[in-house]
Amino acid sequence: MISLDNITLGYKSRILLSDADTAFPKATLTSLIGRNGTGKSTLLRAIAGLNPQFTGSILLDGHDLRSLSPARLARTLAFVSTQRTRIPSMRCADAVAMGRAPYTNWIGRMQKEDEEIVMRSLADVGMTDFAQRTLDTMSDGECQRVMIARALAQDTPIILLDEPTSFLDMPSRYDLVDLLGRLAHEQGKCILFSTHELDIATERCDAVAMIDTPRLIHLPAKEFISAGYLSLIFNN
Repeated sequence: MISLDNITLGYKSRILLSDADTAFPKATLTSLIGRNGTGKSTLLRAIAGLNPQFTGSILLDGHDLRSLSPARLARTLAFVSTQRTRIPSMRCADAVAMGRAPYTNWIGRMQKEDEEIVMRSLADVGMTDFAQRTLDTMSDGECQRVMIARALAQDTPIILLDEPTSFLDMPSRYDLVDLLGRLAHEQGKCILFSTHELDIATERCDAVAMIDTPRLIHLPAKEFISAGYLSLIFNN
């Protein structure tokens, strides 16, 4: 679903990844880990088409990222950033409806089918009862679920999330990652998210990808642990 072919990327003059080759299949939840500054967000932004400064090729659902039009990309990949959305007076349902933008007509008018998808997306993340609540009256965990619902409403096979568990308490972190796992397995989506929570990364995900500059290590979670790669984070 996401294929990296000979990817090299960096930040300013520093090489973060060199000649990285791997694939993230559909119906899997993968955590992306690494020490601060190793390029987790940089890699996610490159996959999302927001950072063109890389060499090699990125395939999304079988199509080269560079060949995708903005409209096609918006129907292929949804990206949930670290930014906390707190727009006063914006209802949750309206925020989720923004995910339907790639499918609405030229004036952005919602059809009945779009409205049904919005409500179904809220239901998928357990937020149906919050549809009429405004974002500025909700907790970080609740708002994060709304942003994931927006990504679901976008109806893409791939979802990327940058540090989705930041600012959440411990129970909410586990609940959120368990939710992502269910969405990946039940809806067949390829979900990749960055995190500093090593227990969540290794215990709640199908696979772990770690940036150990300049290489990318990507293995099923159990193999990643048994191979002893986790110690690299502490030894470097």
